[in-house]
Amino acid sequence: MSEATARPSGTADKGPARAGGAYQKLLAFAGLMVLVAGFSLASPSFLRTDNIISILQATSVNGVLAVGVTLIIITGGIDLSIGTLMTFCAVVAGVVLTWMGAPLPLGVLAAIATGALVGLVSGTLVARAKIPPFIATLGMMLVLKGLSLIVTGTKPIYFNDTEGYTAISQGSVVGRLIPQFPLPNGVLVLFAVAGAVAWILGRTVLGRYTFALGSNEEAVRLSGVDTGRWKMAIYALSGGIVGIAGLLISSRLNSAQPALGLGYELEAIAAVVIGGTSLSGGRGTVLGTVIGALIMSVLTNGLRVLSVAPEWQTVVTGVIIIAAVYADQLRRRGAA
Repeated sequence: MSEATARPSGTADKGPARAGGAYQKLLAFAGLMVLVAGFSLASPSFLRTDNIISILQATSVNGVLAVGVTLIIITGGIDLSIGTLMTFCAVVAGVVLTWMGAPLPLGVLAAIATGALVGLVSGTLVARAKIPPFIATLGMMLVLKGLSLIVTGTKPIYFNDTEGYTAISQGSVVGRLIPQFPLPNGVLVLFAVAGAVAWILGRTVLGRYTFALGSNEEAVRLSGVDTGRWKMAIYALSGGIVGIAGLLISSRLNSAQPALGLGYELEAIAAVVIGGTSLSGGRGTVLGTVIGALIMSVLTNGLRVLSVAPEWQTVVTGVIIIAAVYADQLRRRGAA
């Protein structure tokens, strides 16, 4: 996958920035390998094929969410609504496919379009109304949570009569070719989304402005660029990606659960920071984010395999988030 570190418009690449980004990805990958080795020694069942597939399946949802929010964090923003937006997009797919009886492609398109539209609204609140991203997306999180419950009447929407819907996440094109390793389609979707976003960041004008906004938005504005328009486009793209995550999780559960979603945003943001994207903006890679998502999934799965109590799993996740943010602060001090 093509990757990019901070490249503000009109400036040359800086060796230290590249070295720092490469070092962080290497550090994250080393951490992933240590976790895998540790859990493998602690439990022989950890490296079983079915457990590895389970880890990858879990990573597909959180990974797609993390890739989407990576775009926003690189600009120096934050999006707390991605968890409930994922749920709302799944609900929209359920309404279109089961209540309206529309064909599968239309339901998929509706979920992605809904995510993009909500992302555009959030971006407009941030870019045009000048509401801080934390407040704008926190409000949007609550709005979407309420809408999901209102639309469904607090009851799940099941996709039992929608042929092919579960195959979006649970089917296996790879399994048809390699029966011994039935890699879920959801993992392929994650790879496709990650590859596409990496290409956008590294090869397009939108990608260059994403980094530039996070590095020095005022300088970009003074150069005559409509920063608000580009920021709105970035939030819309991120929302569309979250819509894909909504399809994956509802396909995996074979239902749209209106109360689901809260908490997913924290794990996604943690994965982004663990992968080396700076919360202050201007630096980040998709590959690092995917590695961070794998670390979160391996950690959760490994603790479960070792029969660690769920409440302690939550404690460990919280510690990881704090450690990741602290590490980000250390990186920023070192770069100053």
